[in-house]
Amino acid sequence: MDLFAGYRGYEMDWVSRVAATAFLCLVPQLSFSADSGLITKESKHSVSETAQRFESAVNDKSANGWMVFTEIDHAAAAEKNGLKLRPRTVIVYGNPKISTASMQKAPTVAIDVPLKALVWEDDQGKVWLTYNSAEYIQDYVYPRHGLPSNPDAAKATGSVLADFAQKATD
Repeated sequence: MDLFAGYRGYEMDWVSRVAATAFLCLVPQLSFSADSGLITKESKHSVSETAQRFESAVNDKSANGWMVFTEIDHAAAAEKNGLKLRPRTVIVYGNPKISTASMQKAPTVAIDVPLKALVWEDDQGKVWLTYNSAEYIQDYVYPRHGLPSNPDAAKATGSVLADFAQKATD
C-alpha cells in the first residue's frame, strides 16, 4: 500500500517512504508519552537505594501527614513464579490529611490514591523513578471521580513530589 499515492506530483524514493512511514507510526506514540502525566527521573543509585531514599524523603514529611503505606516488589513476585523481571518496586505513599476528604466525597477515588512511585531498572542497568504528576492527578484522576480540579493544590503537591524525587535520585 502506498500512503502517498493520492498526491499528484509527489514522488518518493524507497528510503524516503520508509522514513515517512516510520515517522507517521511514531507520531501517536510521541503525543501519548507527552500527555501521559508521568514524570521519570534517572537515579544515581541502585533500585533498592533509590526506593529507600524516596521512602526516607516521604517519611521526613510525616509531621505534615505524609507517609509510606507499603512497597510492592514485582521482581520478587515474578521470581516466586519462576519468571525473570528486572527490578521494579512500587512505593505506595500519600497524605491522609490531604486525600481523606476527597475519599469521603467520592469513595471511588480510593482506586487511584494513595499515590504510587515506581523505581525500576532498564535493560541497560540504568535506574529510574517514575510517578504521576500532581497536575495529572488534579486534572484527570480527580475529575474522573466527579471531583473538581484544584490548580493551587496541584502546584503545592507538585513541589513536594519533585522534592521527594530529587532526594531519591540525586
